[in-house]
Amino acid sequence: MTATVRAAEAAGSLFALSHLDSLESEAVHIFREVAGEFERPVILFSGGKDSIVMLHLALKAFAPAPVPFTLLHVDTGHNFPEVLAYRDRVVAEHGLRLHVASVQDYIDAGKLRERPDGTRNPLQTVPLTEAIQHHRFDAVFGGGRRDEEKARAKERVFSLRDEFSQWDPRRQRPELWQLYNGRHAPGEHVRVFPLSNWTELDVWQYIQREAIDLPAIYYAHHREVFARNGMWLTAGDWGGPKEPETVETRLIRYRTVGDMSCTGAVDSDAVTIDQVITEVAASRLTERGATRADDKMSEAAMEDRKREGYF
Repeated sequence: MTATVRAAEAAGSLFALSHLDSLESEAVHIFREVAGEFERPVILFSGGKDSIVMLHLALKAFAPAPVPFTLLHVDTGHNFPEVLAYRDRVVAEHGLRLHVASVQDYIDAGKLRERPDGTRNPLQTVPLTEAIQHHRFDAVFGGGRRDEEKARAKERVFSLRDEFSQWDPRRQRPELWQLYNGRHAPGEHVRVFPLSNWTELDVWQYIQREAIDLPAIYYAHHREVFARNGMWLTAGDWGGPKEPETVETRLIRYRTVGDMSCTGAVDSDAVTIDQVITEVAASRLTERGATRADDKMSEAAMEDRKREGYF
């Protein structure tokens, strides 16, 4: 009997999923579930690490067939050039279709106005929601993770949005095991977050395991930056720096990628993925908590924006 039990345990250990395998399996299941439940899904793809991992998982989920979804990027006009170049290269490499919603176009048309602080990140909501309505997308994949921020921590994997793309936390549905309810009324859509249960460290360890290429700004490099509100921001045409802020060259890297006007860099000498993983493992702040000025506008800044239709 003992030998039988030991043999069963040994056989079971051969088929036990590692932590990363389990996360990958869950995400692949979510992609396939959406493909089966919805008619017009789209993947939000900014060229940031989370959307890159999300696209990698989508490619795995449907290989050797092509990904049955289009991509959507809300371009603020203040995005990092390196990230835009990476975005275009990946789209061309995999033969994907990319829709770009431009904040600058809305400003030029008088539909949006520049903010006094120069940041355009909060201005993304209108182009995003109108693109969803125009293309009649019924499922929108996002790379949000629960460990990033408290509003994202309480959001479901399948997050229902009303006909105005607004989020009401009280309308969230229970999600038992891996059972997801994609039911929605005409005009509504569902935001889907395949990386909900991942952490920043999980993302980086998966990038290492899968040998996923990233924009160079995720690794340490010298860049002209200036200090504002305790963060190092990239100098540029978006409106920074202002008096008495001064530009200096520092060795930095970016933990998260967004609008240049609100995404702070961190001092770092991590030039390899092993060094980045060591750095992330030692950090006690999430990447958004440490480097995103748009999340510091108020205690509930992220939730307020999500209620309006933000990512």
